[in-house]
Amino acid sequence: DGSGGRMGDFPWDDKDFRYIAITVGGVASVLLYLYFRDPGVEITWKDFVHRYLGRGVVDRLEVVNKQFVRVILVPGADISNGSYVWFNIGSVDAFERNLEAAHWEFGLEPSHRTAVVYTSENVGSFLMSVIPTLLLVGFLLFTLRRGPMSGGAGGGRGWPFSMSESPAKMMKDNIDVKFKDVAGCEEAKVEILEFVNFLKNPQQYKDLGAKIPKGAVLSGPPGTGKTLLAKATAGEANVPFITVNGSEFLEMFVGVGPARVRDMFAMARKNAPCILFIDEIDAVGRKRGGGNFGGQSEQENTLNQLLVEMDGFNTSTNVVVLAGTNRPDILDPALMRPGRFDRQIYIGPPDIKGRASIFKVHLRPLKLDPTLNRDALARKMAASTPGFTGADIANVCNEAALIAARHLSEAVNAKHFEQAIDRVIGGLEKKTQILQPTEKKTVAFHEAGHAIVGWFLQHADPLLKVSIIPRGKGLGYAQYLPKEQYLYTQEQLFDRMCMMLGGRVAEQVFFGRITTGAQDDLKKVTQSAYAQIVQFGMSEKVGQVSFDVARQGQVVMEKPYSEATAELIDEEVRELVDGAYQRTLKLIREKHDLVEMVGRRLLQKEVLDKADMLELLGPRPFEEKSTYEQFVEDTGSFEEDTSLPEGLKDWNQGKGQNQGEVSASQKKQAT
Repeated sequence: DGSGGRMGDFPWDDKDFRYIAITVGGVASVLLYLYFRDPGVEITWKDFVHRYLGRGVVDRLEVVNKQFVRVILVPGADISNGSYVWFNIGSVDAFERNLEAAHWEFGLEPSHRTAVVYTSENVGSFLMSVIPTLLLVGFLLFTLRRGPMSGGAGGGRGWPFSMSESPAKMMKDNIDVKFKDVAGCEEAKVEILEFVNFLKNPQQYKDLGAKIPKGAVLSGPPGTGKTLLAKATAGEANVPFITVNGSEFLEMFVGVGPARVRDMFAMARKNAPCILFIDEIDAVGRKRGGGNFGGQSEQENTLNQLLVEMDGFNTSTNVVVLAGTNRPDILDPALMRPGRFDRQIYIGPPDIKGRASIFKVHLRPLKLDPTLNRDALARKMAASTPGFTGADIANVCNEAALIAARHLSEAVNAKHFEQAIDRVIGGLEKKTQILQPTEKKTVAFHEAGHAIVGWFLQHADPLLKVSIIPRGKGLGYAQYLPKEQYLYTQEQLFDRMCMMLGGRVAEQVFFGRITTGAQDDLKKVTQSAYAQIVQFGMSEKVGQVSFDVARQGQVVMEKPYSEATAELIDEEVRELVDGAYQRTLKLIREKHDLVEMVGRRLLQKEVLDKADMLELLGPRPFEEKSTYEQFVEDTGSFEEDTSLPEGLKDWNQGKGQNQGEVSASQKKQAT
């Protein structure tokens, strides 16, 4: 039909028919062997005794499967119609008695009697003997099948040799992710798209004496959009895009990693100008010299080859290397130096404007309630999700759609989004979990203590919702609205510690006992106290010093200070935590009636939102921000835009500015 297929609509090629023919031929060969093999000549017991045993031409007897006996004759014996003779037996015992009687009849001495061998044969045993040969032949065919590898510099080699070929994949078209699908990282988009312009219009830079940057590292927490930004770059660029994962270089065979790096860069140079993206580069880019005693490290050899390929004697200026990682602190300094990765682009969690832009992107495919305005909903959701990354926001939108479908709703409404946020932050509701009345009351007053302390402390986060319905591992759940700030004073941190201790203090005041429910609160209080004393220099006795005692969750075994300083730090931490506890205890006793009121309302309704808190407690005595407009007021930042930056739109379309001509939009972007 002209589509390259054969036999109707089956898209088979010549290789497929070749291997099918080989398989069919092998099966046919086995069947022909079974059909045409020599069946021998069947005789009776009387013929065996008088024609063969009595004439002394029997070499040995083989009892096969305890059913028949194959007579093996001495060389030179004449047998018509076959190569051997055989006869059936009723049982092995009867055959042995009859053979013994025949030997006595002919007067044969024991040393001259015929040897008897017992064997078992079937078609399965024959196939088992043939399988190793078939496996060897199949392996050779598989090697030939994988011979002509596409895309690598060493194409045409067999499979054992193709292990050194790069697993990198090259993409040119049909990439559906564009820059309009990426939001919340406007500055990173500008820098990435600038690399594309370097490749498409290199002359305007070379005329000024500039060198094209070799590459950039995209770093940041998980879920902030590093890989998505790379995909968007592939979608927007009109140059080949080669992608590979850092772990794909490492194999159990020595020398495979460096060979794959060489092959990958050979592929990139062959298709230059192009963009090469290495995701999770920390798999091969770790610092050298750590823990490799008495031998060479395959990872170090791979890293060394990567360093040479990026900036050695055999480099090319038409290949831009992008890399993604969430652990830039463990990368080798030689890899991060200018000339290899000239730029380090940090992609952090988005601020409130970035979250609003990301919500607009992920709300686009959802079927929303007609009464909802997408832009207003995006701003409202951005104000309700502080600290969320792009992956978290995508999960919230997807969970809202799933909840709407579960409830058989025709469209996604605001209630579904609220439930989705609760689901992402707190976990799945456990409505079937049975709590004893005393436990439920303890949880209610514990959460009421948190809420009251946070309500009457100036620097505590405003409360959005409090619930005693178990979620995830916790028995209670409270959602607060942290401020969009990056600097904290000692007073603000102290108020936060008091709010964390509110639940434990409420248990002590109302029940005269404490429970294990405050373990997570105490852990956060301890971490905050040690951070203030050890890292932030907020203690007059310890002084203006900062000790790096924890690095990415790994505790340093040797403390960088003396035992006397350690004792002083412990004393300061205990004094700080005790001060927060006493202040919280005083506040809970002053607001005893309000804590009891909130606790009983929680026992009654199980969930309280901000409107319920305003009804019970009245307005909060401190000014607070809760809406998008209030958060972005006087911030001075520009509105996020999911489209291309104004000064780079022409570049992406291949219409680079002429030398010496700079548009007004570019001037504005540069400003």
